[in-house]
Amino acid sequence: QVQLVESGGGLVQPGGSLRLSCAASGSIQSINGMGWYRQAPGKQRELVAVITSGGSTNYADSVKGRFTISRGNAKNTVYLQMNSLKPEDTGVYYCNAEGVVIPGKLWGSNYWGQGTQVTVSS
Repeated sequence: QVQLVESGGGLVQPGGSLRLSCAASGSIQSINGMGWYRQAPGKQRELVAVITSGGSTNYADSVKGRFTISRGNAKNTVYLQMNSLKPEDTGVYYCNAEGVVIPGKLWGSNYWGQGTQVTVSS
């Protein structure tokens, strides 16, 4: 089966930085896109940033200029560099893989990681 594992979360002071990592494993032929979503307590899960296999990116307005999403040299990895962190960035960050094609399937499927906690507090 396909598995996504996030890492890099933690506690950081306002203005600090964190780098989140996500690695997908399994019998994966291709992934159309990968992204990061977050969910704060009492709020809906929201898109943070996405990147396609071709390298196109899209960011939530609230993180533009502060966060950068990128793909690793290995195509099954994605990173989120978070700078100038604010308390409102606090939440559980989830990695998402879209259009994952595996052997035996005629179409792609979506997968989610287990999430990693990011807390921005003084």
